[in-house]
Amino acid sequence: MKVNYMIKELPREVRPREKALKYGMESLSDDELLAIVIKTGTKTKSVLQVSIDLLKTVGSISELKNLTLSQLTSLKGIGLVKGLEVMSAIELGKRIFLSHELSFRTSLKTPAEIYNATRYLFIGKKQEYFYCLYLDNAQKLIERKLLFMGTINRSITHPREVFKEAYVRSASSIICLHNHPSGNLTPSKEDIQFTKTLCDIGKIQAIPVLDHIIVSDDGYYSFYEAGIM
Repeated sequence: MKVNYMIKELPREVRPREKALKYGMESLSDDELLAIVIKTGTKTKSVLQVSIDLLKTVGSISELKNLTLSQLTSLKGIGLVKGLEVMSAIELGKRIFLSHELSFRTSLKTPAEIYNATRYLFIGKKQEYFYCLYLDNAQKLIERKLLFMGTINRSITHPREVFKEAYVRSASSIICLHNHPSGNLTPSKEDIQFTKTLCDIGKIQAIPVLDHIIVSDDGYYSFYEAGIM
């Protein structure tokens, strides 16, 4: 099939939408699935060709998760709106298949459960992200808040921002999470000192920090489990 034909020029049975309706979504190739999300091509390039070019650029379908919006919109045929639609589809996929349904009022009991429920937030991230989970007095989730995005090497977080949100949400306790893009889960001296500072403030404010979890694509490190909180 010559992919640079415009979709309307193709036989109906091989157009992505019609093929999906007749045979199911699982019958579509990666580029056909992308074509449905992207919707249209350009005057000189079919939507299928745009999809193929995108896949060639990233190397494989699994690498789509690492794309930034600016990288997407740098490709011919993908503007801001299409880029946002592709990013939305990728994010939905992460939440469906990588999360364990962390919803508000979910009871958080163990570091492993917290990691499994939140690790999708950090998949493929190239810089540090720092989140806080704010809990009620039954240790159920009130709010999840991204407080800071850092550089490649470190995040820059101030304790006052952590506790300001706790006051706003009337939280009874806090769990902190951040990723190490390098994959090395060993806490740095800064991580250890920052965690100690948060715990000390939490005791004074009667809003305890229950855990600080460092996350990578392959695992986690819990300050609570390590016995240093």
